[in-house]
Amino acid sequence: MSQKKCPLNREQLEELTQKFPTPFHLYDEAAIRTNARELKDAFAWNPGFKEYFAVKATPNPYIMKILQAEGFGADCSSLPELMLAEKIGLSGAEIILSANDMPANEFVKAVELGAVINLDDITHIGFLEECSGLPEAISIRYNPGPLKSGNTIIGHPEEAKYGFTREQLFEGYRILRDKGVKRFGLHTMVASNELDATYFIETAHILFDLVVELSAELGIKVEFVNIGGGIGIPYKPEDEPVDLAFVGEGIRKLYEEKIEKAGLAPLDLNMECGRIITGPYGWLVSRVLHKKNTYKQFVGLDSCMTNLMRPALYGAYHHITVPGKENLPHDFVCDVTGSLCENNDKFAIDRALPPVEIGDLMVIHDAGAHGHAMGFNYNGKLRSAELLLRENGGVVQIRRAETPDDYFATLDFEGLQAFEA
Repeated sequence: MSQKKCPLNREQLEELTQKFPTPFHLYDEAAIRTNARELKDAFAWNPGFKEYFAVKATPNPYIMKILQAEGFGADCSSLPELMLAEKIGLSGAEIILSANDMPANEFVKAVELGAVINLDDITHIGFLEECSGLPEAISIRYNPGPLKSGNTIIGHPEEAKYGFTREQLFEGYRILRDKGVKRFGLHTMVASNELDATYFIETAHILFDLVVELSAELGIKVEFVNIGGGIGIPYKPEDEPVDLAFVGEGIRKLYEEKIEKAGLAPLDLNMECGRIITGPYGWLVSRVLHKKNTYKQFVGLDSCMTNLMRPALYGAYHHITVPGKENLPHDFVCDVTGSLCENNDKFAIDRALPPVEIGDLMVIHDAGAHGHAMGFNYNGKLRSAELLLRENGGVVQIRRAETPDDYFATLDFEGLQAFEA
C-alpha cells in the first residue's frame, strides 16, 4: 500500500497560503522530471522513442517547458493547444495534432507548424486536402473495435467516437499513398487510466501486426507507431503503479519478434501520456470553510468541482489528507463537498478522515492531470491559481487565480446600456 504524501508539510503550506490564498494547485517539478526520465529509460532500447505529452492533461506552458527540456513533444487536440506548443518553442515533428471532429483552422495551423497530423476518420482525408493540402507525413488512428477491450472512461472501443475501422484503415492508407503521401504513422488508444501493464504490451502487439500487414498489402513503410497513452496512476493507496520497465521490455521483445524479423526496422515508438507524467505530482490545496451535520456529516471546502471535476464526472477516487493530522485515527466519516449548486459537487462520499475543524487545510492528491485543466465557470465560479514547487525548494506562481474581471471580460456591458428588452 502506497503512502500519499504532499511535498510540503502543514507549516510550509500555511506559510504559502499567506501569499497565495487557497484553493490552488501545486506541482512538484523535481518529481515530474524524475518521472519523465523513468518513462524514457523504459523505452531507451528504441532510438526513435518519443513521448508527446498530452497537453490536455495539464495545459500550462511552465509544465510543458519542463517536459520539453526532458525531450518531450506535445500531443495537441485543439488550436489553442497547438498555439501553446508553438509559444514554448516546439515545432515540426515535435507536435502531433490528434483530435476528432476537427474544424479547418486546426488542420491549417498544424500544417503551418509542420506538425504530424493524426487523422481520426476516413472522411478527414478529403477535408484535410481541401483545407490545406496533404502534408508529407500523416498518421491514422485505429479503432480495433471488439478486438480489444476499453475501460470505464472511454468505454467499449466499438462504441467510441474515435478512429478508423480495420477496413477503413487499409483503404485510408491506400488513398493517402495514391495521393502522394510518403511517410506514414499508426496510432491507437482505447483506454484511459489503465493499471494493467499487459494492456499496453497487447496494444503494441496489435499495432506491430498491422504494420507488417500494411507493408505486405500496400507496399508502404510505417515509420512510427504511437501506442497512445492511457497509463493509469494509483489513485487509491492500495493500487499498484504500472511497471514501466515491464511494459518497455515486453514491447521490446515484440519489436524483435515482429518488426525486426519482418525486416521493417527501424520503427519509431511514440507515446502520448499525460496523466502518468504529472498526475501524481499535483495537489489541490483547499481549506475547510464549514461543517454541517444533518442526515450525515458534511465538510465544505473553499474549492469545488470547478477545481477538480473527476470525482463528480466519473465517481473517481482522490485521496484526501489533512496536513498535520495524518497520524490521527481516521474515525470521522463525512462527505467532502464544494459550494457549487449541484448535489454531485463532492470530492468524497462517506470518507473516513481524522477529526476535521473549520480552518483546517485539506490536500486532495493526484490532481496534477485533468484537474485544473477541466475547470469551468458554472455558478460564476472562478478557477484557481497554479503553483510550481521548483527543484531548489522555492515556489512560483505559474497561473494566477481568475478574478471577476476575467469572468466578465467576454461580456459587452457597453452594449447593454443601449439594449432594450
